[in-house]
Amino acid sequence: MPDNCNPNDCPVSARVDALEKEFDRYRENSSGTHRQMFDRIGALEQNGAAVKTKLDSIEGKLDELTVTVKALADKPAKRWESLVGYALSALVGAFLLWVASGMPGVGK
Repeated sequence: MPDNCNPNDCPVSARVDALEKEFDRYRENSSGTHRQMFDRIGALEQNGAAVKTKLDSIEGKLDELTVTVKALADKPAKRWESLVGYALSALVGAFLLWVASGMPGVGK
């Protein structure tokens, strides 16, 4: 570019002005795009917090259900143990009664 270039008639000046306008347009577009991205990220964070709250609630309810199911599953086992205990007690009682009565039926 010559040193004596007239600013009103310089071909480079027109190109620089056009580039400045295009740069400003890109800057405005990128600012809007960044704003939209940050808005979307904020919405995702809020949704994530809501989902976490729901999952925590579900986890608590699942723990309660697990305790209830375990208690219900243990109930028949406890009944069976009680029944076996009663049967053994009856057998021992019958044996003691048989011994106390002189063991009838055993060869004399």
